[in-house]
Amino acid sequence: MKRLTLLRHAKSGYGDRDQRDFDRVLNARGERAAIAIGRHLRARGDRFDRVVASDAARVAQTVALVERGYGQPLGTVWERRIYLASATQLLELIQAQADDAATLMLAGHNPGLEDLVLTLVPDDPADTLRAAVYDKLPTGSLATLEFEIDHWRDARTARLAAFTRPRDIDPELGPDPDDD
Repeated sequence: MKRLTLLRHAKSGYGDRDQRDFDRVLNARGERAAIAIGRHLRARGDRFDRVVASDAARVAQTVALVERGYGQPLGTVWERRIYLASATQLLELIQAQADDAATLMLAGHNPGLEDLVLTLVPDDPADTLRAAVYDKLPTGSLATLEFEIDHWRDARTARLAAFTRPRDIDPELGPDPDDD
């Protein structure tokens, strides 16, 4: 079995309108959410054999703050191809992972991450977790997928084992109208 955890970067700001999208950083709520997500991962006992993340500023900052909450470095590999990647491109990246990693975290952006979950997890009206992701994969969210496979190259269909939004951990981290 292979386990994939998807992490969408935490809430970012739009302070400098001349700033490139790639260089945007987290706002205060995003910083709090990323630390909370790290604590949640530690409390849940999650371990990762490999962490691959977009090198965009808001993802790098999210990962650093998740590490703070988690209590240890994740050994992240930075991958430019994740920035603005489609679900198809993300799946190709996942399928190219070495099989020595049973647990993988991929940190990046929407719409690619949300589309990836909806592509890999079959539509089932009884699947409330998938329905919640279909509704929205908010900033700072985690989606954990399980594959009944031995090789990442065979990753095509998964079960959504967990879906956690920052507001599920702390209601004060809940949605606002401009959540990106």
